[in-house]
Amino acid sequence: MAEIVWTEEAGRWLRDIHDYIAVDNPVAASKVMAGIIERAQVLRHFPEIGHRYRVEPEGEIRILLYGHYRIVYLRRSSPSQLIDILGVFHGALDLARYLP
Repeated sequence: MAEIVWTEEAGRWLRDIHDYIAVDNPVAASKVMAGIIERAQVLRHFPEIGHRYRVEPEGEIRILLYGHYRIVYLRRSSPSQLIDILGVFHGALDLARYLP
């Protein structure tokens, strides 16, 4: 079973998403946050479920979808089975701008 680590950057993205939605609907903001976090938990058992975005020396950067959001993670190539959540992006954003 893989271990999931949320980076500080991913935490900032989550807070920004929450704050943006909460302006209009705090209940929906909390539901979206919980849904994103719950969706990422599937990676513990199925780390290859997301679409492969690109390969880096550290491992594969992959994308898992949740509604309008993309959960971007690094599946490390080491045998330790670490998953680093790099960020959570709205589908309208250009990932190449944030993942050069």
